Amino acid sequence: MNEVETMPEPCEKVEWKPTKQEVLRDYKVEIEFLSIGCIIRVGCKSVPFSKLKEGMEALNAYVFNPHETRRMWEERFSKEE
Repeated sequence: MNEVETMPEPCEKVEWKPTKQEVLRDYKVEIEFLSIGCIIRVGCKSVPFSKLKEGMEALNAYVFNPHETRRMWEERFSKEE
């Protein structure tokens, strides 16, 4: 009976991903309320919102899914540069 030698499967490359809480601790978040809308600052980036509701929706998205929201905003910022 011939045994077939099998090659060991390569190890999967696992990307380290910080926890949601770690991501949220990375940058200070500030909200400046204006006569119309607000400015939300995350770290050194400032984003103006003409409507308070839009700003709060963006902030909630960041709090509940910081990985994806940060990636989306970084893409937007890189397009503007």
